[in-house]
Order: sequence, then structure tokens, then C-alpha cells
Amino acid sequence: MKDSIAQTLAVLPNLPGVYIMHDARGKVIYVGKAIILKNRVRSYFRESSKQSPKVQALVAKVEEIETIVTANEMEALILECNLIKKYRPRYNISLKDDKTYPYLKITLQEDFPRIFVTRRVLRDGAKYFGPYADAGALHANVKLIRSMFPLRHCRKMNVDRPCLQYHIKRCLAPCVGKVTKEDYKKMIDAVILLMEGKTAELEKDLKHKMQAASDKLHFEEAARYRDSLRSIDYLKEQQKAITESGDQDAIGLYQDDTGICMQVFFIRSGKLLGRDNFFLPKDAGDEPSEIMAGFIKQYYGEGVFIPREILLSVAPSEEERLLLEKWFTAKVKRKVELLVPKRGMKLDLIKMVEENAKKNLQEQLRKGQLTQQVEENATEELQLALGLTEPLERIDCFDISHTQGAETVASMVVFRDGKMSKKDYRRYKIKSAEGKPDDFKSMQEVVYRRYKDAEDLPNLIVIDGGKGQLSSALEVIHGIGLQELNVIWLAKREEEIFVEGAHESILLDKTSGALHLIQRIRDEAHRFAITYHRKLRGKRNLVSVLDHIEGIGPKRRQALWKEFASLEAMKAATVEELARVEGMNKNVANTLYEFFRLDVVAKKDSIK
Repeated sequence: MKDSIAQTLAVLPNLPGVYIMHDARGKVIYVGKAIILKNRVRSYFRESSKQSPKVQALVAKVEEIETIVTANEMEALILECNLIKKYRPRYNISLKDDKTYPYLKITLQEDFPRIFVTRRVLRDGAKYFGPYADAGALHANVKLIRSMFPLRHCRKMNVDRPCLQYHIKRCLAPCVGKVTKEDYKKMIDAVILLMEGKTAELEKDLKHKMQAASDKLHFEEAARYRDSLRSIDYLKEQQKAITESGDQDAIGLYQDDTGICMQVFFIRSGKLLGRDNFFLPKDAGDEPSEIMAGFIKQYYGEGVFIPREILLSVAPSEEERLLLEKWFTAKVKRKVELLVPKRGMKLDLIKMVEENAKKNLQEQLRKGQLTQQVEENATEELQLALGLTEPLERIDCFDISHTQGAETVASMVVFRDGKMSKKDYRRYKIKSAEGKPDDFKSMQEVVYRRYKDAEDLPNLIVIDGGKGQLSSALEVIHGIGLQELNVIWLAKREEEIFVEGAHESILLDKTSGALHLIQRIRDEAHRFAITYHRKLRGKRNLVSVLDHIEGIGPKRRQALWKEFASLEAMKAATVEELARVEGMNKNVANTLYEFFRLDVVAKKDSIK
């Protein structure tokens, strides 16, 4: 045992808290909680033969242990979750995608409620339906509901006249008193019943209205009621009941030698709304109970909806389960239970979730193996076509982007073993050719800046440009003494590959994996360069419009863009509307208002 670790273990407190393990570089590699820090941390450093492979690997890398004492285990649990989210340690279960799910929100706290899609659940008096794993399906449902019920769309109702939605019969214009609160509430109640699947009364009413309209020969009106009934049938088909219970999440775990899949089913009002899965590395935990506990803490610590029942295929330790129930109950201010079903419909549901987890992991493995095989074949094929002796473990590709010499940028994308390695991507703001288009000088600058320190050299360099750019790059590469680097250029017209020193180009088969790999690399370099160029160009345009107006600095500019979604909306605003923006006043608002109404010549003079 290292001396520094032994000294830390000797002074550990006999209190609850969180322990943070660092490696030799000071990076956090594990975060854990404990009722008694002294006992828990010391347990890692027992005889190694009794420890799991994961713990042995972790302990071998620990150089420093930091502890934070808390008042109780609940505080330790919350702090542990926050620190895992912050540091994403190597040996903790960490849900890297940080995904949030969409909900349908009905603003019942307003006199005339709206419906819209949101990813934030607040305790604001509104009613939420979800979560939905399929955002596209939810948006389609919202579109259906709005076609059936003419509800308001606008955020604010302080207007003098109804908007276009009223005139095309998609809103009843409550903003100008065209509908009473009672009548509007009936529509909202019908929407709630529809989302809860209680549609019998609504369907009966619509059928009655359809028949009445038909009897009066109002066939267009009858057709609208018929379409509404069809929409209800469509929504009912999506919301088939699978349990007799209310809100539940069902979590299944499947683990084998290749990895771990966690499958989550979202059940609301007894209906399956959607599902999602998460893939974890095979060394994410020692025991299924540990993996399940770690997943639950990370998943529900991200602010997602917590239902009354969470059904599990594997239970965490009893102590952990009770603590999690206590935490979730305090968080949502109602009782939350973590259950492992033993019989009945809930057990059948968990078996279905587990089966889906197994299927998804096997499919992921097959896709991964197939993709890996294709990528390996493509790199080997390209290596042979170029006559290279070393495997193409790393490929660098460069591209230049500018608008008539303005905002010149360069990109470098990296492929390792035929796969994108985005952590190695780099982008460069070119200084040597600013203000005048000179792709040759730009290429020389970016190549020099990349290879002047000769670190992590590639097996192949791809230049996206003409022969002139290839020559420019080679001049720099040879000048810094890197003659051994392999450099090629891909011509776009015939997809020819030009290699240094060769008079004839290389033509690859149009269906070959090697050609497709080179094309992917080139297209990715172009995408990365042009994205950066557009970002800089957008900033330049923004500065040219607002930053030269007297009285408007960075904070006011930011507040204006936050309030107005576009420059057109800003131009259309009145002085009073501009003055109401945070940080603005009447004088500056008037200056901005007048600036927008100058003619082109006067505007140029004011900027000068």
C-alpha cells in the first residue's frame, strides 16, 4: 500500500460522507458514499485476492483520497449523485448522453390554458403527460389535438386584435374575449380526458354532433367531427393499456460478457407511452444489484419524472433501496416505491422488459461487430491501394473555409482505425491570409501549427483541395523534417487520389470501401470547417449590426436577442417594447428604433 494512502486511511472520520478517489494525474476516477467513511474506504484496501477485478483495477490507480463529511446518509447520496454528474468518473456508472424526455404540458394555472411540448417538469400548477421516448410521435399527437380543439398558441394575450390562427379557425381568440372561460375549460377537460385515455364520453358527444350536422346537411362540419373521431382512435391505439396500475417505470437489466443493457419502459395511467435503453460497459459494476443501484441514482438524479412505482428486475441492497425510496419521496413530495415483482401482471411486464434489454444488447453487439469489420476492411483496402507498409491507425484530414478571404478558418478531423475520433478534432482561425483569399498560405499555416511539435503523428494525411494546396502542405511538412509522413490529395471531379511523387493518379472502384472511407473523411472535414466558419461569420454580422449603436454593449445586445427571436422582430418592435427589455432604457431604445429606420447610406455613415 502506498504511504500517502496509508496516511489517509489512518485519519478517516467515523462519520457519513462522500469519498473521492484521484489517480496520479489528479483526475477523479471514483466517487462513493458511506454511512461511516472509515469503514467503507478501508474496505477497498483489504487483501486483493478477495476483491473483484473492478476494485483491484481501481485500487491500483488510486493515488489520493479526498473525503467530504455530511450530516447524514441522505445528504451523502445527493452529493454523490451531483459529483458523479460533474466528474463522470471512469469507475462509476455514468449516463453520458444526459438525455431529457419530452412531455405534453397543459398550463392549468392560466385562465385560458395552452398545450405545448416541454422537456422541463416544474411544480407550477400545470399538468404534464409523459415522458415520451419518441419526440416525433408526441409532436404529431399535439398537432392532432390542435386540429381537434381550437386552443390558443400564443404565450401572451395582451393584444388588440386576434391573430391569424383565429381567422383560419385554429383558435377561438380568448385574447380578445371571443370565448368564455367556461366554454374554453370544456375543451381543456376534453384534452385531459383524451390524454388519460378516457374517451368514451368524448366519442359519444362527437358522434352526436356529427349526426346532427349531417341531418342538417352541414357535411363539412360533419366531416370535421368524423376526422376528430379518427384522431381519437389513432391516439387510443398508441395508448393501449398494459397494466391496471397508474404511473410506473419498469427497469430491466441484462448482462453478458460483452456489456450491459438497461431497458426502461414508461407506463402512465396504465398505458405504455414509450421505452428507452442505455448501454453500459461490461466493467460498470461487480454485481447486478450494484449496477441497478448506480443506474437508478444517475437516471432519476437527472430531473426526469419519478412515478409512484418503479418496478425492477433486480433489487439494490435493502439499505440502498430504502434510502432511494426516502430520497425520491422527499423529492416529489409523495410516496415512491421500488419493487421487484414476484407474480402477476407486473412480473410479466418485468420479464418483457428484460427480454427487450437482452435483444437490444445482442443487436448492439451485432451492429458494432459489423461496423467494426467494415471499418477495418476499408482501412486495410486503402492501405493496400496506396502501397503503404504501416496500418492506417490514424488519418488526419485538413480543409479550408472562407468567404472571399473573410473569416478564414481551417479544420482538422481525425479518423482512428476507420472511425471518427472527435476528441482529436481541431479547428484553427487563420491569421496569415485574413482579408485576402489565399488557400495555399492558409494550408501552410494550419499544417505548420499542427505538426511543428511532431506529436501523435498520423499514418496518412489527406488534403481537401487542389494540387496547389497539396504542394503547399508538402513544402511545410518537408521543411520541418517530417519527410516520412504520407500525404495524399483527393480530387473531387473524378474522385482521383494523388500521391506525393507519383505522376499517375489512383482510381479506386466506385463501390470500394476504401473510396467511401476517403469520401467520409473529406466530407467530415468540410462539414467541420464550414460549421466553424458560419459561426464566426454570424458573430461578425451580429457585431456589425448592433455593436456600433451608441449605448448598446454586450449585455444589452444579449438581452435584445433573448427577447426578440430575429432581427426582423427587433426592427418591428416599438420604442416601448424595446425599452421594456432588461437593461434597456427609453433613450437607448429610441436610438435603436431610429437606427433601424435610417436609409442604407445614413446607416453606413453611422457605423463609420
